[in-house]
Amino acid sequence: MVDTQHTVPTPQEPNWWTTLYDPLRHLGRRIADFFTPDADAAATEDAYEITMELPGVAESDISVEVHDNRLTVTGEKKSRHEEQGRTYYFSERTYGAFRRAFRLPDDSDADKVHASFKDGVLTIKVAKLANQAAAPRKIEISRS
Repeated sequence: MVDTQHTVPTPQEPNWWTTLYDPLRHLGRRIADFFTPDADAAATEDAYEITMELPGVAESDISVEVHDNRLTVTGEKKSRHEEQGRTYYFSERTYGAFRRAFRLPDDSDADKVHASFKDGVLTIKVAKLANQAAAPRKIEISRS
């Protein structure tokens, strides 16, 4: 038989508060990750494409914004339970607000963003700027 001893820190011990706080320290991030939808990002010759799985989210509950070279998708999956006479033993569906932000590459055109929503999948296309790549310029090194 294995004997496990659990101790509870007391205020007289050094760092007792951090010992109690440690298990909860990252709880907010874990909850946020739980509601964060999965996304894929890819590049083509003329655009960047982001797809997000948003099953059960209404198109009217999704917002796509671009500000300071950052694309932000926010939304909410709402719960509607009006079932009578049913006993639930468990529920694995999640509801709540979500937010995902993506930093756009330097060659993206924030004025040319298109979003579409079909079958629970949000697709966002961000056009690339016209190929304005300048030829490399050699820099002379001076002797000091």
